[in-house]
Amino acid sequence: MANIKSAKKRILVTEKRTALNKSRKSEIKTYIKKFENAVTAGDLTEAKALLNVIDKKLKRAALKNVIHKNAAARKVSRLAKKLNQANKAV
Repeated sequence: MANIKSAKKRILVTEKRTALNKSRKSEIKTYIKKFENAVTAGDLTEAKALLNVIDKKLKRAALKNVIHKNAAARKVSRLAKKLNQANKAV
């Protein structure tokens, strides 16, 4: 355990930030699962709406350094590709 006052403060800040980052990542994963289920079920309008939400959440997370910006772009790209594949299949 830290003895110095500033180090103790940093520990508290780190715990708060970790919890917030974990929450953001979890929320994104939940939306991605909903998107996958919508595509599988063939509900493409719902999937498109979810993709817009996911895109916004991922860009926000990348801006806040929760995830890397290239990782966010890659995830959005892969989801968009899935949606386009599903559109072609229908």
